[in-house]
Amino acid sequence: MPAYLANDGDAERSDGRSTSPNSYHGSRPRSARGRKEVGMIGQASWISSVINLVNTIVGAGILAMPLALSRMGILLGTIIILWAGLTAGFGLYLQTKCARYLDRGAASFFALSQITYPNAAVIFDAAIAIKCFGVGVSYLIIIGDLMPGVVRGFNEDAGGVGFLVDRHFWVTAFMLIVIPLSFLRRLDSLKYTSVVALISIGYLVILVVAHFIKGDTKQDRGDIRVVQPPSAVAVFSSFPVIVFAYTCHQNMFSILNEIGNNSHFRTTAVVFASIGAAGFLYVLVAITGYLSFGNAVGGNVVAMYPPSISSTIGKAAIVILVMFSYPLQVHPCRASVDAVLKWRPRRSADSANSSPSRSGLLQPPAKPSTKPKGDGMGETRFAAITTAIIVLSYIVAMTVSSLEKVLAYVGSTGSTSISFILPGLFYYKISSPESPHHQKLMKEDDDEDDGSGSEDEGLLGGSILKGGPWRRKLLRRLSLALAIYGFIVMITCLITNTLFVVAPH
Repeated sequence: MPAYLANDGDAERSDGRSTSPNSYHGSRPRSARGRKEVGMIGQASWISSVINLVNTIVGAGILAMPLALSRMGILLGTIIILWAGLTAGFGLYLQTKCARYLDRGAASFFALSQITYPNAAVIFDAAIAIKCFGVGVSYLIIIGDLMPGVVRGFNEDAGGVGFLVDRHFWVTAFMLIVIPLSFLRRLDSLKYTSVVALISIGYLVILVVAHFIKGDTKQDRGDIRVVQPPSAVAVFSSFPVIVFAYTCHQNMFSILNEIGNNSHFRTTAVVFASIGAAGFLYVLVAITGYLSFGNAVGGNVVAMYPPSISSTIGKAAIVILVMFSYPLQVHPCRASVDAVLKWRPRRSADSANSSPSRSGLLQPPAKPSTKPKGDGMGETRFAAITTAIIVLSYIVAMTVSSLEKVLAYVGSTGSTSISFILPGLFYYKISSPESPHHQKLMKEDDDEDDGSGSEDEGLLGGSILKGGPWRRKLLRRLSLALAIYGFIVMITCLITNTLFVVAPH
């Protein structure tokens, strides 16, 4: 499996437009008047948002963490895992800040690009679409590769039945399961499948930890590196695996659009809980898996355990995990394809005459709608784009057995762009004191402060949430630093993928 799959379960993003000109704008709950105008937008619970984001982050790539540790040493590897989580979490946090400049329910990379870098919007969305499509195809390939072994594990005589060990049969069979899920409009609708996927992740984690505690792999264990990595080449070869393991940013705007209470406190808590849970699981599996096999560990730690019912169930858990992660790839891919198809070059005069208000950014419909929001696409367009993505991914998965090199390059560019570069550049541009969008937001915040605050504001203090000038200036500098860091990571990963073999996972 390609190392790039460490970012896994990516899911939906939304380009939906607010149905009300005065809809729920900011990241904090508004007055009662504002809440009445929310309509169908914002129905997801906090826990549902966390579940979907964790499932977006944690996927089959968790099984590659022990190998990454073997190439870095326990100390350096653990530090890099935590650092990657910190930088990814900061990118998610910047997305929550950027969403405040847009209408409630309308946050997306496309919408932000329209008021920051309008003529580059098509590039951003094309990168996201290609990346998500590639990962979705890889999930189908994983299913085709693993299911014959799972069947043999449960029944040794299954090899005599030809189609049961045919990867093409299993890809086709599982497509019948994922197709209905791929046609769901809202990310929140996938929360139950995300729970099943998280249960699969939990089983895999328990399996790795249980074998470590049992100590039944010590006889085949290699040497252990605690501090000294074998070489700089080894470190850089596994660095992309860890960086991509936290990629989930294409889903963050959908979560912000759908969460019922989108206060600063709640959205920040979603980021902390999701990144924290993922980081904990990565470190736990990395250390226990590495200590089980030492430097003899492979790219998929579960595949190294002796044949048994528990290890066969572990392989089945991987299949379930990627199966329910596939729709989470279709969702952002569909929204990005839709944005690319709608994109038209924008003249500078159009940008100059555009309204600085959030409600004026995207022209609202003349009449409020009570239909559930999610992507702003008509039924026919929605069905056509979704069908095209599913059919093309099925054809590629049936005809290609390995996409490692392609996905490695797509991951190096697409994942780093949406994780670091775009959140950093967008926030740096839109939060400029000279930006009319920023001035409008500050005025609205001042007006809010004159009224009654929300429960979360009372808990944290409105001044803390809003931040003083020095905090905003520091945040802008850090956002620019994150974008620069993203470019460095991209170059590093591209060089690594060009010169070295990407670690499987």
